[in-house]
Amino acid sequence: MKVMLSCGEPSGDLYAGALVTQLRLLDPGTEVFGLGGECVAAAGGRLVADHRGLAVTGLTEVLPALPRLWATYRGLVRAAREERPDVFVAIDYSGFNLRVCRAMARLGIPVIYYISPQVWAWRRGRLRAMERCVTRALVIFPFEVRLYRDHGIPVTFVGHPLVDLARPSVSPGQFRAEHGLEARSPTVAILPGSRSNEVRLILPDLVRAAEQIARSVPAVQFVVARAPDLADHLLEPLRGLGAATSRPVCIVKERTNDVLAAADVALTASGTATLQAAIHETPMVVVYRLSPVTYLLGRRFVQVDAFGMVNLVAERMIVPEFLQEAFTPEAVAGEAVRFLTDDARAEATRADLREVRERLGGSGASRRAAEQVLAVAAGDLPN
Repeated sequence: MKVMLSCGEPSGDLYAGALVTQLRLLDPGTEVFGLGGECVAAAGGRLVADHRGLAVTGLTEVLPALPRLWATYRGLVRAAREERPDVFVAIDYSGFNLRVCRAMARLGIPVIYYISPQVWAWRRGRLRAMERCVTRALVIFPFEVRLYRDHGIPVTFVGHPLVDLARPSVSPGQFRAEHGLEARSPTVAILPGSRSNEVRLILPDLVRAAEQIARSVPAVQFVVARAPDLADHLLEPLRGLGAATSRPVCIVKERTNDVLAAADVALTASGTATLQAAIHETPMVVVYRLSPVTYLLGRRFVQVDAFGMVNLVAERMIVPEFLQEAFTPEAVAGEAVRFLTDDARAEATRADLREVRERLGGSGASRRAAEQVLAVAAGDLPN
């Protein structure tokens, strides 16, 4: 079997790596290639293109990346023509991947969309594009099934791969000791995002919020989950936090699950990290900020009242979230301090997060997805 895939950002690469691992376990002779990163390569996939530098959010922010995106698109289509994969798997990254899906369908290659576009949240018109080119959607939330089925798109709920992947490598106590953190001091995790443009817009105000938290909770300590491939200069705002708290700020690379498991509360950019925090039952304050132009252009397409994934899965507001002008250091610090000082509120939130975890499905999502991919590649199109 030849399986071609495309994932354009770190979270997609994580899911793709787990998928490649399961594909090769189910059929050791499977050849996997396409757009990915370190996780895909480590699992045995061959990179036609590397996703580093492609992960941007926003309508205006994407403009500088367009030349490379176009070159990557052409490279993937050329590779598909030359190597004729049995199936193409798009993983998240919908703005780019939907265009690749259309090209693959024109080449007569079956298309699977795994971690499907969040059409239930915004840009529902993408369903029409998927009707024309997607052979099967593999969705990670149970409420997505009906939406795709109603539009005539074959769909399978496989569950969320994070249920298996979001596991700490050491105990919280071991992690704190390893990084010089006090075992009993309140610990706040800072997760400013994985894309350069979002870190640039989000981290400075998270640092200001952390400084206010430190004034209200003197014993507090901070640990930062640093995403891979971020330039050092993007973390410069953290220098001031260390001075304000009179103790070094712990910065940890590529160990988000250890950071979240060891934290009492997280200050996190909206995205995959909110679900990771939910799996670890870590209360959180969710924030996000786009450029003003992108926000004004994009908000009319949004069809949900919440933007934090954990609140969307819960179908109610279980953790505070702040977007654009509402995202202020004062607002974030106030909610974080309440989590740190109000034990009843923190425990109630942890109970709500356990409910979110249950909605993500059981263990084995990556294997179920791999089984679907191999079935479609073999021409077996299940109902």
